[in-house]
Amino acid sequence: MFILGVMLASCATVQAPIEGQTPSTTSINITPQTQSKPETLPTADPFIQKRQKMVEATIQDRGVRDPQVLRAMLTVPRHEFVTLDQIEQAYDDHPLPIGYGQTISQPYIVAWMTELLDLKPGEKVLEIGTGSGYQAAVLAELGGLEVYSIEIVPELAAIASARLQALGYDRVKVKQADGYYGWSEYAPFDAIIITAAPDHLPAPLAAQLKDDGRLVVPIGPPGGYQVLWKFVKESGELRAYDLGMVSFVPFTGEGVSGGGTPVP
Repeated sequence: MFILGVMLASCATVQAPIEGQTPSTTSINITPQTQSKPETLPTADPFIQKRQKMVEATIQDRGVRDPQVLRAMLTVPRHEFVTLDQIEQAYDDHPLPIGYGQTISQPYIVAWMTELLDLKPGEKVLEIGTGSGYQAAVLAELGGLEVYSIEIVPELAAIASARLQALGYDRVKVKQADGYYGWSEYAPFDAIIITAAPDHLPAPLAAQLKDDGRLVVPIGPPGGYQVLWKFVKESGELRAYDLGMVSFVPFTGEGVSGGGTPVP
């Protein structure tokens, strides 16, 4: 399969989980790392035990190994990013509705996609699809990163921006716009993560990726399953890795439908 003329790499295909389902294959490391238990946080937070169980049982035990990603998942209070009526389910491993036809992704998917970005201190990362702000907070917890996030739904962009500020993630820059066109003001990016599913790789986002940059995105038709892809830019070319089937809400906006005009 070729997307925008990219070159498909010869690599092992990894079966990714459908959000809310148990995967049949759990070995998802691209770069093997030494397994380590996530550190234990103070117990002032009443949800810390649930969060610890979430990290150990539904993330680490299913193959996520990066200690910084595990620490971020243990630190970010997911219950602050869901609606009040969903709080009791905040640490269950499935997506939850956040309004406006959008969801907060299941914790395992958030951790796995974050690990796939292979982020390093000092890098600049762009998220497309802020939603509740949870993924942006996880990225910010990795430390030493510049985090930019775009949300197309005005109400969600405003809520997420205020929530991130209130929780101390005030260095995350949130913009309300059509994420198809990226954020040229701050491009190029070392990494781009797309948390909704377009039916093709947006060309403006590919163009805003640095050489040696990584882009993780689910691609496929709306209303069904998609394929999770990891793209790596090498000497101006995109090498693509098929990581298996997933299920995300569809990418929306004029850009993905072909009717949009590029904006900065």
